[in-house]
Amino acid sequence: SGSIPWFTMMVVHKKSRLLQKVDDTLGVFHTHAVAGTLGGLLTGLFAEPTLCNMFVAATNSKGAVYGGEGGSQFGKQLVGALFIIGWNLVVTTIILLAVQLFVPLRMAEEELLIGDDAAHGEEAYALWGDGEKYDQTRHGWPMDETQASHPSANGTPSRGVGFTVEL
Repeated sequence: SGSIPWFTMMVVHKKSRLLQKVDDTLGVFHTHAVAGTLGGLLTGLFAEPTLCNMFVAATNSKGAVYGGEGGSQFGKQLVGALFIIGWNLVVTTIILLAVQLFVPLRMAEEELLIGDDAAHGEEAYALWGDGEKYDQTRHGWPMDETQASHPSANGTPSRGVGFTVEL
């Protein structure tokens, strides 16, 4: 079932005009909505009767592929998924409308063009420690004067960034 959310994110999203209008950088829709709905509906199809009797208070629950009343379990899963989708739409809209009273929900186009990280004075994957832009006055040069004066173990000047601990 993990391949279907991937397919909707990598293929369907790129072909759908509606989905292309949604700013979903992290693929939250595909990761949670598609995968969650798929998991719920597949449970309604393939719920094994013996396992259902062990964990579900309602007896004789089973997936649709097991025949008989199994189709009702799929219907319950579908109704549950539609309720959650509706609930999320309503509650999220209310929350966003309330937040929008205090702060804008979207960055200005100019800030979006330079990138979220750069707009906040940070740089993604900044491996030098503090997650901010590389600043020579704070982070130094790859080899400053103090490192050049300390030879490495083989006697040549050290080229790497590091420190010495004296015991």
